[in-house]
Amino acid sequence: MKILKNIKLLCAMLCIATLYSCDKYLDIQPVGKVIPRTAKEFRALLTQAYSYVPDDRGLAAFRSDEMVMDGTLAAEDLNSYKDIWIWNDVSPSENTAQFNWRRYYHTSFIANYTIESKDNIEDGTVDEVNQMVGESYMLRAYMHFLLVNLYGEPYTNCDPATSKAIPLKLNSDTEATLSRNTVAEVYTSILSDLTEAEKYLNVDKWDLGYNYRFNTLSVNALRSRVYLYMGEWAKSLEASQAVLEVKHDLVDMATSTVLPNEYNSSENILALEQVMTSAYVRAAKVNTTLWRMYISSDLRRSKYYDQRTPSNILVVKGGSNQYACSFRVGEMYLNAAEAALMTGEAAINIARKNLLTLMEKRYTANGYAAKEAAVNAMDRNELLQEIYNERTRELAFEGHRWFDLRRTTRPRLEKTFGGTSYVLEENDSRYTIRIPSEAIEANPGLAN
Repeated sequence: MKILKNIKLLCAMLCIATLYSCDKYLDIQPVGKVIPRTAKEFRALLTQAYSYVPDDRGLAAFRSDEMVMDGTLAAEDLNSYKDIWIWNDVSPSENTAQFNWRRYYHTSFIANYTIESKDNIEDGTVDEVNQMVGESYMLRAYMHFLLVNLYGEPYTNCDPATSKAIPLKLNSDTEATLSRNTVAEVYTSILSDLTEAEKYLNVDKWDLGYNYRFNTLSVNALRSRVYLYMGEWAKSLEASQAVLEVKHDLVDMATSTVLPNEYNSSENILALEQVMTSAYVRAAKVNTTLWRMYISSDLRRSKYYDQRTPSNILVVKGGSNQYACSFRVGEMYLNAAEAALMTGEAAINIARKNLLTLMEKRYTANGYAAKEAAVNAMDRNELLQEIYNERTRELAFEGHRWFDLRRTTRPRLEKTFGGTSYVLEENDSRYTIRIPSEAIEANPGLAN
């Protein structure tokens, strides 16, 4: 039994995978099938791995409180997403969209294979090979990070040392039968991979079109998020500040025609995931509760959304690969603000400064002046809530909200469809998604 059904076939397919002569973000052309040996061939294999990274952070948005579903949606969309939206994980429709468990391990296989092949890659410079190895460690770390935050208990809401999560896959052996590792073991592996990646990565910035690839800055960007999810506040603040020392410019919403989460935004650190696909955007109607969080002086209200009627509000910041964004500067300011505040009273002004730096580029001049006065007058608890609220506004529909709900208050959520109410209770077990039945069928040990 293996972690994935038919994984040997998948791996065999990868080893004779279709490779590419041009792997530019918007221009990928197949040219043939080979067993990778050269640096060029391994680069093509990694390009394939990047293309396998799932858009599950966008799919998870249906579980959050960002959107509503109603009878005006097409039957196809209701069939695909309604059961996810109402947290019906026990008996969903057979047409319900699936989270992509297989693709995470598919991507990790290529990363593992590249790492193991490091000393045998031909016709490449040392820097080229090292860069690909560093990217592979980052890919493996990020796949495990997403998996543990979908299928494992939140680090801050469990005993990480004993709570079972997902299997770690740290080599390309297709015969091993894997069992679930603990949350702590997964996070330890992620942090170890980030340390290894840092040794090898040597590209500080990719040209536009290639910026889906991990760069040197992405190490601390991921550390910032990982430590935030762990409640390691001082370490998250340190990593956030390390990013902001290098890249700190924010999109000015008053003048820019480019949104912060676009792949060519000045804020973009890694343009890997198209979080909100065209299918997700088509089905996503903005929750009016979220809409009301944007006051009239908030410039994001008219740029993030298209309000057709008082209750029919559509998402603008998604729907194509133009909106490919995994890490960006705006998130780093928010991570720094939250982490600083949580380290204690001594850092409250650091928290205010980071929050206000973001706000200055998101509100009109008068709106910012009012926000600045309000933030400076807030006590610690009020400031924490304002950071959470600003995080909700800033990062809406970028794949953060469901994970933020899980790691913070795990609140009671209620949704209504066709006169029927559906409730996710506070600390509900459904804040953690079940491992897919097909994975358990292939490896019954995953049920435990």
